[in-house]
Amino acid sequence: MDLRLLIEHTNPTQVVGPDDIDLTGIEIDSRRIQAGNIFVALRGTQTDGHDYIPKALENGAIAIACEELPAEMQEGVTYIRYANTNDVVGLLATRLMGNPSHRMKLVGVTGTNGKTTIATLLYNVFRRLGYRVGLCSTVCNYIDDEPVTTEVTTPDPITLNRLLQRMAEAGCEYAFMEVSSHSVAQKRIGGLRFTGGVFTNLTRDHLDYHGTFEAYRDAKKGFFDMLPQQAFAVTNADDRNGMFLVQNTEARVLTYSLRQEADYKAKILEESFEGMHLEMDAQEVYVQFVGRFNASNLLAVYAAAMALGRKKEEVLVALSAMKPVNGRFETIRSNNGVTAIVDYAHTPDALVNVLQTINEVLKGRGQCWTVCGAGGNRDKGKRPLMALEAVRNSDRVIITSDNPRFEDPQEIINDMLAGLTDEQRRQVLSIVDRREAIRTACMLAQKGDVILVAGKGHEDYQIIQGVKHHFDDHEIIRECFGLTTH
Repeated sequence: MDLRLLIEHTNPTQVVGPDDIDLTGIEIDSRRIQAGNIFVALRGTQTDGHDYIPKALENGAIAIACEELPAEMQEGVTYIRYANTNDVVGLLATRLMGNPSHRMKLVGVTGTNGKTTIATLLYNVFRRLGYRVGLCSTVCNYIDDEPVTTEVTTPDPITLNRLLQRMAEAGCEYAFMEVSSHSVAQKRIGGLRFTGGVFTNLTRDHLDYHGTFEAYRDAKKGFFDMLPQQAFAVTNADDRNGMFLVQNTEARVLTYSLRQEADYKAKILEESFEGMHLEMDAQEVYVQFVGRFNASNLLAVYAAAMALGRKKEEVLVALSAMKPVNGRFETIRSNNGVTAIVDYAHTPDALVNVLQTINEVLKGRGQCWTVCGAGGNRDKGKRPLMALEAVRNSDRVIITSDNPRFEDPQEIINDMLAGLTDEQRRQVLSIVDRREAIRTACMLAQKGDVILVAGKGHEDYQIIQGVKHHFDDHEIIRECFGLTTH
C-alpha cells in the first residue's frame, strides 16, 4: 500500500523521508518485521518500542511510525512522527489490511462478566442459522469452523486485524468479539467499524490496571462512544451503569431486562441444574443453561440477533439447542449423587451470581461447597471480597491457589482470609495445592451436595512463578468422581 494513502488523515506531526514508498505490511514487534514493512514504535507499560527501531531497520523496515525521531536516521527510510502512536496503530493496521471490518458485520461485547458466553453464543447461533461466522474470545478464536488459539481477550491491533482479514477472506458475513477494557484504553480496536455493541454488566475488576472503578467504567463507555450512527447498542437495563454507558453513543440504543420495562424482556419460569424454562419476548423456550445471570446473557444474545435482523422464531429455536460455553457453569455429576460445577467466576460479583443460582436450585436440599482462590499479580483489593462472598453464600469454603503467577500463593490466601471474621474463618479450609483442595471437596461432599470450583473455568493451565503448568479443573473433578476423562 502507498504510504501517502496509509497516513492520510492520521495527522502526523512530522514526516521525514520519501513518501512515495509501497508498504508490504505492518508490525509492532521488531522481531516479526519483514522487508518493506512499517514498524510502529509503541510505548508500553513494560517496554518502549522506540528501543527496537534499530532491530526493525535491520530486519527490513522501510518506514517507522514513532513519537520521537531517533538521533540518527537511516537514509531511504521514512519516519512518521505522531503525538501518540497508540492512537493511530489500529487505524494504520486496518487500512493496510484492506479494512476487513468493513467487509462483514462486526459486533463487540463488553462488560465485566458474560462477555465470553454472549459472544460465543452469538457465534454458535449464527452458524446454526447457516452463516459463515468469526469469533474473537477469551477461550478461542474461530474463523468459521477453524479454531485459532488465543492468549488474551482482545489481541493487539496487528493480530486482531490479521484475524479479521482472514475471516473476511474466508467469507464470514458476521464476526463477534469480546471487547476488553484494556483494548479500549490501549486503542487496540481503533479503526474498526462495528455494526453493533452489547453491554453485559459492570462490577469491580482490573483495578490493578485502571486504578479506579470510574476509569474502568469509562473505558467500557469509550467503546459505545465510538459506535457510528448506523450501529446498534444493546444495553442491560438491570445494571445501574447500563444507561450511563450508552448516554453519548450515536448508535440506536436497545435495552434488555429481567426486572423492568425494556425493549426485550425475559423471566425464569422454572429451573434445575439441567436447564431453565424461560419466557422470552412473550414466548416460552427451554434452554440448557442455569441461573438469572445466564437468563440475562441469553436475552442479550436474543436482542443482538434481533437487532441484526433475524426472525424471532429461528433465534429462539437456535437458543434452545445451545449448550453452556466451556468453563461457564459446566456441570459434572458423580455416580453417588454429588454435582460439581466448573465456572470462570473470578470477581466477587460473578461468584455471587453463580452461588446464588446454585442455592436457588438446591433450596436447602444439600450443601454448597466452594473451592476458589484469587490470581497473583492482579487487583489485590478483590481478594478479601472474594473470600467474604464465598463464605456468605456457601455452607463450606476451601480457599486455594488460582494462578499465583509470581506471588507466593500462601500470601494470596492470607489476603483473602483477611476479609473474614474469626467466626467466618472457622467455616473455611485453606489448602494451597489446588488439586488437593478439589479432591478434599469431592471427598467430603455428600449425596445431594454441590461443589463449585471457581476461578479458572476453561483454563487448562496454572501459572506458578511465571511457568505455565498443565492443570484442568474438569480433569481433576472427573478423576475424583471416577469418571473417564476426555
